[in-house]
Amino acid sequence: MKRILTIVGARPQFIKAAAISHTIREKFADSICEDILHTGQHYDDAMSGRFFEELDIPQPKYNLGVGSGSHGVQTATMLNGIEEILLSAHYDGLLVYGDTNSTLAGALAASKLHIPVYHVEAGLRSFNRDMPEEINRIVTDHVSSLLFAPTQTAVKNLQNEGFKDGNIVFSGDVMFDNVLHYAPIAIQNTHLRIESSSFILATLHRDFNTDNHERLTNILSALNSITEQFNTEILLPLHPRTRKIIDSMGFNSFSNRICVTEPLSYLETLAALQKSRLVLTDSGGLQKEANFSGKCCVVLRPETEWVELVDDGAALLADADSDLILEATAKLIDKTPKPTTHFGNGHAAEIIIKHLVV
Repeated sequence: MKRILTIVGARPQFIKAAAISHTIREKFADSICEDILHTGQHYDDAMSGRFFEELDIPQPKYNLGVGSGSHGVQTATMLNGIEEILLSAHYDGLLVYGDTNSTLAGALAASKLHIPVYHVEAGLRSFNRDMPEEINRIVTDHVSSLLFAPTQTAVKNLQNEGFKDGNIVFSGDVMFDNVLHYAPIAIQNTHLRIESSSFILATLHRDFNTDNHERLTNILSALNSITEQFNTEILLPLHPRTRKIIDSMGFNSFSNRICVTEPLSYLETLAALQKSRLVLTDSGGLQKEANFSGKCCVVLRPETEWVELVDDGAALLADADSDLILEATAKLIDKTPKPTTHFGNGHAAEIIIKHLVV
């Protein structure tokens, strides 16, 4: 039996890990023993504890509790803690997801100890190295033994960087697995914190936007304009850090048609997606979840790693330009994207695990 250590630390990883953990327990319990290490990168219970309970993810065997900090301090603290655990216990491989500091720390710690690294969501490229996530995903790919690419574009990115085909697996996207599984549960069991039957879902959390007051102000002003121009409510769940920044910069002129809430749970997010008219976000994961839920997306960034959505007309890049955000909203509001064919067949978790047990 193989012993695998899974590293998680942020919302998208909890969601992706749920698909893998469920499939291990349901179909591969005799082949793989999985332990989970939570770095504590998202330390607020609203950002982590609720996801473990809601998605029925096994409680972490280890929790580093690193909390907030600069990229260097946070990554170094996690690297030290993960290395200590890997030295004290035997694992046959380490599983990491996406592009967070937790992903980078786990990949570096394991690779230096000659423990195979398995990267789920490998090969994504925004080609913007000003984004910390881009650095994280590139470095993680280059120290990984198996690269699980969610799309054919990701496969081509890896091939273009010289990776051998034997190390690349087109698995499809585990987030697609999850939406197929959880969406019916979400809509039946979730009460949204907005009563309107006509609303847009918006999220905003990337440092690229939140740490630049001009960009942040432009986006918030555009949200205000949207409520009037399109006669709609906006549901705006805010990460605690983003809310703190907005408060500190003195932006207190939200339209009364913007419903600002604490972060949504995963099921609440899926329910909101299904009931919304459109999504505005700087999140990579939510771009896909919107598409899987039959909604279009305005991307509050100058680029996206999910180029397939833009190519299909399901998403438009608006950056932090107020005029572009309004134009994109006008083009996409209430539009239904065509069904996706880029993200696999909804069985990505099983494909991944079959490669781990070989």
